[in-house]
Amino acid sequence: MFPIGDSPNPRGIAWVTYVLIAINVLVFVLYLPAMSEVADPGDPRVREYTDMIAKETGAPQAELEAAARRVTEYDLVVYEHGSRPVAPSWLDMLTSMFLHGGFMHLFGNMLFLWIYGNNAESRIGRIPYLLAYLATGYAAAFGDILLRPESGIPAVGASGAISGVLGMYFIWFPHNKVRLLILIPPLIRQVELGARWVLGFYIVVQNLLPAFLTGGGPGGVAHGAHIGGFVAGVLLALGTNLLVRLGWGRRTEHADEPDPQQTLDGARKEEGGLLGAFREAMRAGDVDRASTLLLGAPRDLVHAGLGPAETVALGDALARAREPRRAAAAYDVALRQHARGEDAAAAHLGAARVLLEDLKQPTAAYQHVVDAVKAGATPSQQAEARALLQEMRRSVKTLPNAAARW
Repeated sequence: MFPIGDSPNPRGIAWVTYVLIAINVLVFVLYLPAMSEVADPGDPRVREYTDMIAKETGAPQAELEAAARRVTEYDLVVYEHGSRPVAPSWLDMLTSMFLHGGFMHLFGNMLFLWIYGNNAESRIGRIPYLLAYLATGYAAAFGDILLRPESGIPAVGASGAISGVLGMYFIWFPHNKVRLLILIPPLIRQVELGARWVLGFYIVVQNLLPAFLTGGGPGGVAHGAHIGGFVAGVLLALGTNLLVRLGWGRRTEHADEPDPQQTLDGARKEEGGLLGAFREAMRAGDVDRASTLLLGAPRDLVHAGLGPAETVALGDALARAREPRRAAAAYDVALRQHARGEDAAAAHLGAARVLLEDLKQPTAAYQHVVDAVKAGATPSQQAEARALLQEMRRSVKTLPNAAARW
């Protein structure tokens, strides 16, 4: 059983993902001759390599001498440029991300990157995605060091950085589906499973449990790198969500407009306080002032008695005023007010609408559509959810099979 795709999947070319795949494949192809070229047994690097094996495994001398005659030039490349916990190097941590132990190692990693990378790249953009990929690759190397700090066996492969992509995917796309191909002769079929179930199985069953049972010792799989990369990806995604939330709450200031802090301070001194000022701004149709008050002091307004329905109403007004980012921030506040039922569905549908139509984030919009249906949407809201899904089909390659039943 192995993954062959995910859904929904944004249209367009995931340039960074495809370039990363191309670089990994190119490096593998360039080193193919070295994989079959036996190194000179007299090369001092061969002795250093076999000494490392002796220290790690305690193999008898006869086995070491036989191993020395089988060492290839590529083995030496991996030894020199792989990430060795006992001798950490920033450069080796980078080069190790583009070296692989064999064709199946490369194929498995590139398959995962191809499946999950494009959604993550679409979510944050090309340059931030590339930086995130490399950063989680370094985090993976440190995770490997934590689990086997005294080991001289080099770790190679893109799986640590790809685990970071999986961690980001786990946070950003909880309702996505992963298509799995089941090959149990004579049974051959495709199934769809929730992305979080698939990724949870990967990190818990395939990495956390083996790492716990073996202590991160020998086994051919760098569990520490996978765990470190995944955790870094989760933290990065959560941090990105916070930065986006803060950024969407800001507006461009102009010289002829009052300072937002002055607006907040003035509203607090009015007879009705912040809540009264907010409601008065909404009655007057002054969505700019209302959003300044809400997004500048959301906790104060909520504590003063602001209800989710009022927050959603502001989000709707901002969406109509072509302020999609501030509208998304208002819907986010409504959801953090623990909106329930119709109000929660309205906030999710509003967020889905601006993400899909204005911010061109169809996969992120899909998450909100699913949440709206699960929140207990009214019949009219369910109809709106179906309309958004229909519109979404023009922006994604596929939708999960479950979406067709709504």
